Amino acid sequence: MTLIHETDYGTPARVSETLVTLEIDGRSITVPEGTSVMRAAMDAGITVPKLCATDSLEPFGSCRLCAVEIEGRRGTPASCTTPVAPGMKVHTQTDKLAKLRRGVMELYISDHPLDCLTCAANGDCELQDMAGAVGLRNVRYGFDGENHRAAAKDESNPYFTFDASKCIVCSRCVRACQETQGTFALTIDGRGFASSVSPGAKESFMDSECVSCGACVQACPTATLTEKSIIEHGQPEHSVITTCAYCGVGCSFKAELQGTTVVRMTPWKDGGANEGHSCVKGRFAWGYATHKDRIMKPMVRERITDPWREVSWEEAIAYAAERLKAVQAKYGRGSIGGITSSRCTNEEVYVVQKMIRAAFGTNNIDTCARVCHSPTGYGLSQTFGTSAGTQDFRSVDKSDVILVIGANPTDGHPVFGSRMKKRLRAGAKLIVVDPRRIDLVRSPHVQAEYHLQLQPGTNVAVVNALAHVIVTEGLVNRAFVEGRCDPKEFAKWEAFIAEHRNSPEYLESRTGVPADQVRAAARLYATGGNAAIYYGLGVTEHSQGSSTVMAIANLAMATGNIGREGVGVNPLRGQNNVQGSCDMGSFPHELPGYRHVSDDLVRHEFETAWGVTLDPEPGLRIPNMFDSAHDGSFRGLFVQGEDIVQSDPNTTHVTSALESLDIVIVQDLFLNETAAFAHVFFPGTSFLEKDGTFTNAERRINRVRKAMPSKVGKDEHWVACALATAMGYPMHYETTSEIMGEIARLTPTFRGVSFEKLDRVGSVQWPCTGLEDDDTGMAIMHEESFARGLGRFVITEYVPTDERTTRMYPLVLTTGRILAHYNVGAQTRRTANVAWHPEDVLEINPVDAEIRGVKDGDMVSLASRMGATTLRAVISDRMPAGVVYTTFHHPVTGANVITTENSDWATNCPEYKVTAVQVARSNQPSDWQVDYAKNDVERKRIAAANVLAAE
Repeated sequence: MTLIHETDYGTPARVSETLVTLEIDGRSITVPEGTSVMRAAMDAGITVPKLCATDSLEPFGSCRLCAVEIEGRRGTPASCTTPVAPGMKVHTQTDKLAKLRRGVMELYISDHPLDCLTCAANGDCELQDMAGAVGLRNVRYGFDGENHRAAAKDESNPYFTFDASKCIVCSRCVRACQETQGTFALTIDGRGFASSVSPGAKESFMDSECVSCGACVQACPTATLTEKSIIEHGQPEHSVITTCAYCGVGCSFKAELQGTTVVRMTPWKDGGANEGHSCVKGRFAWGYATHKDRIMKPMVRERITDPWREVSWEEAIAYAAERLKAVQAKYGRGSIGGITSSRCTNEEVYVVQKMIRAAFGTNNIDTCARVCHSPTGYGLSQTFGTSAGTQDFRSVDKSDVILVIGANPTDGHPVFGSRMKKRLRAGAKLIVVDPRRIDLVRSPHVQAEYHLQLQPGTNVAVVNALAHVIVTEGLVNRAFVEGRCDPKEFAKWEAFIAEHRNSPEYLESRTGVPADQVRAAARLYATGGNAAIYYGLGVTEHSQGSSTVMAIANLAMATGNIGREGVGVNPLRGQNNVQGSCDMGSFPHELPGYRHVSDDLVRHEFETAWGVTLDPEPGLRIPNMFDSAHDGSFRGLFVQGEDIVQSDPNTTHVTSALESLDIVIVQDLFLNETAAFAHVFFPGTSFLEKDGTFTNAERRINRVRKAMPSKVGKDEHWVACALATAMGYPMHYETTSEIMGEIARLTPTFRGVSFEKLDRVGSVQWPCTGLEDDDTGMAIMHEESFARGLGRFVITEYVPTDERTTRMYPLVLTTGRILAHYNVGAQTRRTANVAWHPEDVLEINPVDAEIRGVKDGDMVSLASRMGATTLRAVISDRMPAGVVYTTFHHPVTGANVITTENSDWATNCPEYKVTAVQVARSNQPSDWQVDYAKNDVERKRIAAANVLAAE
């Protein structure tokens, strides 16, 4: 293996139907109009020296190193800022240019530390490379004059160092922060010789607005901005292209290594989802893969009160199988089941659901999508005919109006959030529908036209009100509706939505959103050009989650905003493979490809391939499993890579269900909260040890490649195969690609997918049905017709949630995520990301805080009808009076001790976003936190034993 080097063309590619032919150093080259001379030269195989230019940023023209001569023009223009012209004749190598470039380099080097042999960037420094490229052999100015070589380092950021002494003030970091990330945290301070890069008005990177995305580090041509991992370990010697295992954006990275040690994760420029950008999690927070807390050996115990006992893989598999078979012998085939993970690969999930159906003989299989995006699957399949978003991420570049509802892209999906902000800075209009004032409402160079700050639980009412305006003011796209949608269903919906009870004025008292704002936002969405909707868990995690998804689909169809670039209905998936886990058949009523288990033809196809008879009846959903555990009919559970105790609602109900089971099997990296109730623990693998694929929020199937061998000695799919075999159903795969081959044969939307194709083309988007080399799938869905034929309008009645505030519980709690952490925090809490978010906090409006005598930083009790916990209060006007907000990344908080069992009417997705609560000052830990502390002692003891064993 070798280090993968990416070509830097100096300036971004231009797209134009007009082509320009010119001559560079005697070579003829034809390029799109608008291309820079520098990029045209690179296309012709001619390298022009550069320092301030890079192809991820717009040209700047400050370093003067890329000067060229053009026949018929005076001077030596910068090739990065000079566009090509027909018939242009360019010279990149002349005596005049050589002298000019050496003079420029002399000035740079005269003010630069000459410590190349000990510099962390030695061997990976563009300044060093350019000194060689221009033939610099001496510095006439000496090194004793005024200089910046004594400038202090900023070590405040946990992941990278800023060494101002090595800065050449090329502005690439500042421009990357502005153009790529859109945070505007960096600036050039001072003028002339005194100019320097500065983190705004702050003294350090850590105190600034910097979000540690790494764009500045990536752009820096010297050792000014350097990863601390590179300073510690040195330069990598080989790399592997893989996919990030955090959010649903699915960024591609080069895992750069020394031997089997990862020293850097660099965003891959050819990544279809991220195109060379990253966030703090994907770029830097990968250290959990080698954290001391990882469990490396299988463990078993008779009772959950017993200590764990390390055993061999063979003994653990046999023990688990014997107990599962004993439960089935006593309570029946349907007494056991499993839960798949959205953090695992498609191949791992596929094998687990196959194990449950074929070896366990039951459809009692569900996935964590049950508690996040199951309403997306139901709602979009009912209206459009598919259970996925309609667009690729690039589509937002063509949007004129963007409606963000119940999502916080800059925190939850930051790389896509940056792309969205770039489009907004270019002139697109923004509508935000959210109880909380997210960053997109107002941030540097971005401000929403409308922020509809609704009361939690009233999404359906607000979307219906938007649709009411569109219908009653004659803004429906009749041509689209008549040509693409079911006319009878539309007529019924149109009559319903036009009723006064759906008007903004009638609903204002319920939603809390002024009617004039709703009307203005509806007009903008309907008439502003290409309009796209992006939504998240703030839509789905409600008792009317499915209704809201269908109401959103109604809105898009009524305005014709479906089937082309810049429009669509786009769920922002929370976890890295939540789309894939659903695609792979993780729901109890669906086989892979969203085909119902009751369909005889579909079931026969799988029965023939798997050599087993399948149950035609849907199995238990996760909430049904818990309820059946309480009534005694469900007795055994396999949990793949999910921490249901921390992530599922009403924690007390979950833990009591798990306590009642005869056998709980957990497969994970760490002893999580669910493992406290387990009898068997199978150690899992990190994404750096996996081979397979993830499917992101835009249906993009990306390869996941092993960067290091499995630290536990086994692949995760091997565990499922071994357990299935021990249960009496032989299952074995020689390679992971063999699993994908089976998936492709049995899943129509994956028919054209193979590892060979993915390795060749990079990624594909399902549906990818053709075997042709050039079939990379469908970027935009429903271009000519909907997957179901005619689009279906669905009547979406607004039904208030059963969860109501009272005098005892007068506030409403809603939950969400924060940039630094991911899901339940199992990975990110074991990295330096805790520096930004060491604990979950409760955001509370100043009015509500003053009424309760709560000051900023006070510990408060947060109590609901379900339970109580204690956490720190942060006074913030992001929330309206009457609403409080927290995250769920730290298990010691136990946020889901508070949440109720209320759920979506169609899918049982929990209503995390609406819980009636009371807040009071308190310094006492809750019962949940006392129990957590006891479990944490045991986890730390086992982790310490693992470290000793490794040593």
